[in-house]
Amino acid sequence: MPTQDFTSLRHYFIYSDIIKIIKLCSSLLLVIQDFLNFIGAGIGIGLIFAALLAGVARNPPQKEELFRYAILGFALTEAIALFSLMIGFLVLFA
Repeated sequence: MPTQDFTSLRHYFIYSDIIKIIKLCSSLLLVIQDFLNFIGAGIGIGLIFAALLAGVARNPPQKEELFRYAILGFALTEAIALFSLMIGFLVLFA
């Protein structure tokens, strides 16, 4: 009978270690996901302002209107990155 108690205790420790490893791997994947999302946001912001420069070079009188659209695109792109970070923190700490 005592061997069964020790066996179940040993299984409990093995399973708890597996759960700790799974949590560590999931947190690592979340960090990688956030890193990739911020890279994508940076590329998107760069493309937005590159398009702004090209548009202003082609049509200088519409500089203010193009700049408003560029700022709107910048804000939306940055919001996507921040939402991704928020979701990562919610999954990590919840």
